[in-house]
Amino acid sequence: MGLDPAIERLLAEARATPVPDLESLTLEERRRQFRADLVNLGRDPAPMALVEERSLDLVGRRLGARLYVPVDEVPGAVVVYAHGGSFVVGDLDSHDWLCRRLSSDLRRRILALDYRLAPEHPFPAALEDVVDALAHVAAHRGEVGRPDDRILLMGDSAGANLVTVASRLVRDEVELAGQVLLYPTLGPEVKTESAHRYGSGYLLELDQLARDYRRYLAGADPTDWRVSPLLCGDLAGVAPAILVVAECDPLRDEAVAYCGLLEHFEVPVELLEAKGMVHGFIRYGGVVPSALAIIDDLAAHVARLVRAPS
Repeated sequence: MGLDPAIERLLAEARATPVPDLESLTLEERRRQFRADLVNLGRDPAPMALVEERSLDLVGRRLGARLYVPVDEVPGAVVVYAHGGSFVVGDLDSHDWLCRRLSSDLRRRILALDYRLAPEHPFPAALEDVVDALAHVAAHRGEVGRPDDRILLMGDSAGANLVTVASRLVRDEVELAGQVLLYPTLGPEVKTESAHRYGSGYLLELDQLARDYRRYLAGADPTDWRVSPLLCGDLAGVAPAILVVAECDPLRDEAVAYCGLLEHFEVPVELLEAKGMVHGFIRYGGVVPSALAIIDDLAAHVARLVRAPS
């Protein structure tokens, strides 16, 4: 299948619009640009019953968060969300449209985390934020939702990397209803057929991703499984997973391999492939109608996952 027509138009606009080399921008300029680009694409945000800024009291620090409560909420689970952005960009505002849409379609509360970014806070700071936030939510469920709510962990791109690792790290401490990985990045070394085919010109540039991984790692070992989850030697007993991959994403093949790794450890997993889509496509749902249908399909799978016996 070829590219979705709306994605083709988005790529054509990107090619026709002169943009500065990201490496020529200051970090703050790059973050502002990333935020503005996604905010501009977020058409017709889903109405919410409540959107509320939160501050989580973690050990030695406070972590910003944003709680989304949908209009027609279904009780039983709360979603903890980690945004994408190559570990160096992205925040609550860049992913506001997406979190609203997911909350509305899933009919679940979402607590989006404003985890620390590199290079100011290199690995494992972001991971520690997600793990500690999970422990906090598990201990204070009534402050986010209901005391008996189950917890679902979800993230996109770099956030999905944090989700994979956090799910393993809390395996014996926090019972998760599931983990939902939206086109995850699974390490700095991407040497697959999809990387070769789509590594440049499809909205995710692998050269830039590699540079951002270096900022994230700041000298840490790239073969540490907490950086590269495909190298994890023990995933038995982690939460059931849903992986969403895009057909035209350089990271597609790695995500499919991770699905196979979960199956090897007998972890229940579903793989959903979005035909004709590129990395980050769900964030572009405001201008890519087909992405909205995929979110609807994802919502049905998440509903079944949450209803599954623990």
